[in-house]
Amino acid sequence: MHKSTQSAATRVLENDQPVVRRRGASPEKTALTRQSIVDAALAEFLEKGFANTTIETVAKRAGVAKGLIYRYFVAKEALFSAVVQQEIVNAHIDVDDAKRAPNESVEDFLRRTLVVSIYAIEKKSRADIARMVIAEGSRFPAIAEIYRRDVIDPLLQKVKRLATAARKSGELENDRLVKNPYLLLAPIWAGIVINKFLDRAHPVNIGELFEMQLDAVFAKAP
Repeated sequence: MHKSTQSAATRVLENDQPVVRRRGASPEKTALTRQSIVDAALAEFLEKGFANTTIETVAKRAGVAKGLIYRYFVAKEALFSAVVQQEIVNAHIDVDDAKRAPNESVEDFLRRTLVVSIYAIEKKSRADIARMVIAEGSRFPAIAEIYRRDVIDPLLQKVKRLATAARKSGELENDRLVKNPYLLLAPIWAGIVINKFLDRAHPVNIGELFEMQLDAVFAKAP
């Protein structure tokens, strides 16, 4: 075999016949392809909802073959999980108690991190993804479970740890937030529901709603 005949393909002999074994895609190309698929899935989910989104429509929007998507994602639910990871989990401001600055109060830490994130919730896709789960989660329990596992449960645990620290330091006067972290997060869900399903003509500012709840939770008794 002449060296000049070699190209991107590697040629070997098998049963005295030349067989071409092509190199796989580079890691960079693989990452770009996966990213284009996830971005297309996000657009499809937000535009059509989970039920009306198909692997075919995602493939068409991404400009790839349907079969290629299955090399990255085994099912539509796996696509949704990837969207949640990209748009919420990986983009979410970290509210781990370990990230608090020395001598920073829990309340100040939440204002510096979570409050800022909540004010931007409608500007990103996070609120619309939550609304899709609310609207279709009973029909498709898998997406509700993915959202609960990847978004809700980790956030609740972080809030509970922060609440425990605030209770120990005297910032909180009772154990209510420790026992039920939803107490702090409930206004977020209320705003998400109000703005889409209950009163679209008069949307509430979810960031302001959350900040008022933060004020109430950390308020000192007179």
